Parts: sequence; C-alpha cells; structure tokens
Amino acid sequence: MLWYTIRRVLQLIPVFFGATLLLYFMVFSLPGDPTAAMGGGKPLTPAVREQIREQYHLNDGFFQQYWHYLSGIFTGNLGLSFSGRPVADVMAQAFPVTIRLAVFALIIEAVFGILFGVIAGLRRGGWFDATVLFASLVVIAVPIFVIGFIAQFLFGVKWGIAPVTVGANDDLAHLWLPAFVLASASFAYVLRLTRNSVAENSSADFVRTATAKGASRPRVVIVHILRNSLIPVITFLGVDLGALMAGAVVTEGIFNINGIGQTIFRSVSLGEAPTVVSIVTVLVLIYLVANLVVDLLYAVIDPRIRYA
Repeated sequence: MLWYTIRRVLQLIPVFFGATLLLYFMVFSLPGDPTAAMGGGKPLTPAVREQIREQYHLNDGFFQQYWHYLSGIFTGNLGLSFSGRPVADVMAQAFPVTIRLAVFALIIEAVFGILFGVIAGLRRGGWFDATVLFASLVVIAVPIFVIGFIAQFLFGVKWGIAPVTVGANDDLAHLWLPAFVLASASFAYVLRLTRNSVAENSSADFVRTATAKGASRPRVVIVHILRNSLIPVITFLGVDLGALMAGAVVTEGIFNINGIGQTIFRSVSLGEAPTVVSIVTVLVLIYLVANLVVDLLYAVIDPRIRYA
C-alpha cells in the first residue's frame, strides 16, 4: 500500500504541470487587452498602460509568463490581481465559502443519494423505484439555474424558510438551500448509480450464499450488497467534490455568494490570468488528491482488492 501510494503521488506530478500549462495557455489565448478594463470606464494613457503591462509581465511571451507564474507558486507569491490585491488574499477570502458550500452539497448527495438508491435497488420494479427514477431523470434534465430560481422563489420568497441571499459570514444553516441546488444533479446520479449497483448485486451468487448460510437480512444488505455496490458511487463522489466547487458559478450567482464561482467569473471577464490559473490549479489539486483517496479507499471497501 505504501509503495502504491508513493507511485500514485509521483504520477500526479506530470498531471499537475500539464494541467497548469494547458490552463495558462487557454487564459493567455483569450482575446482582448486585459488592461482595457482597469481604467474604471476611462481610457488609460499610453504610459500608464505600458507600466501596467510591465508590472504584470503582459509584454512577455507565453512561456516567460508561465515561468513567472510557476516561480510564484514555489515561492509562495501568486502575484497581484488587476485590482491590486494579492491573489493569495483573494483566494483566502473566496475558497472557505465555496468549500463549505461544496462539502455541504457533497454530504447531501451522498447521504440521500445512497439512502434512496439502496431502497430503490432493493425494491426494484416497485412504485418507489419507479418514482425515484422518474424524479431523478427530471432533475438531470432540468438546468441547474432553473432549479435554483425555483428553489429561491419557493423557499426564500414565498415560504420564507430560507434566506434569498447568503453572505460570507453566514453559518451552515443558511447554506442548506444553495447546497441543495448545487447537489441536485449529482444527487440524481448518485441515486441511479447506487440503485443499479444494489439491484445487480442483490441477485449475485455471494448474496444467495450468505442468505443460505442464515445471515440476517440487515447483515446481507449492509455487509454484502451495499459494501460491494459502493465502489462506483465512491468513485463518483470522490471526483465530484472538485466538480461541485468548479460548478458553483451558477449557484453562487443565484444566491449572491461571494465564493470561487463569482471570483472565477470576474477574473475571466477581466482576463486576470494569475487569478484564474491559481484558483483552477487548486481545483486541479483537489481533483488529484480526491482520486488518490478514492483509489486507496477501494481496498478498504472491497477486501478483494489488494495493492501490491
């Protein structure tokens, strides 16, 4: 297990550099002059414009700018945003908000998705199975911004049981509605994955053997059916944490949450390559670490899997 972990960590290094190089190239290729939006609606003088371009290395070539960025990562200096704030401070303010929202959404989709999926899989073909399959299909088909506006109107405006907007200092009790909206599509996928795995494993030979040996129904469901059905679900949940953080742009916009989503949107609009790439680099690291954790969890969940 130790050597497997070391090997997997070493494999993440070229993936990290390749991802950051591609991300920086995509931001570098955006059309327009990034300094055009820095005058507050007024045109900058040529001298000021040139000074800004020198300050942010905008006159350098792509590889020179990328080298400045990598050097800043390894020295702890991520540079300045176009507003003059350090990029590290921008990230320190935005990331905690989005992390709380994404983790809350992940808990919602994991708990309710697995619970409903297990019940539907054990009662395959029944009314509950048909209902949750239809409901999950509707959730997947409806765009998230439609779900967000409907939830905001019903729970926030009409019924008044949730805040319409969420501030950076609000507690977790105020995050349940945007977390529910953010988790809606992923919840439907977790439910369907769990349901299909449970339904398939319910008729497996090892389940019939355990039943024939006199194992109780709860033990058969938890130890044999559920444990062997969780591998595809854990795989999805592991990579979904990064997807939830990256996909929070719409949800944070609807509920006016000043997190990573809105920060990325503003930075892309202004062409702030250091801010965009720094934020997305952290998301890439979250993806990579989550995949590593998922790989290691396979051996814990399924005793048949062993890493040499």
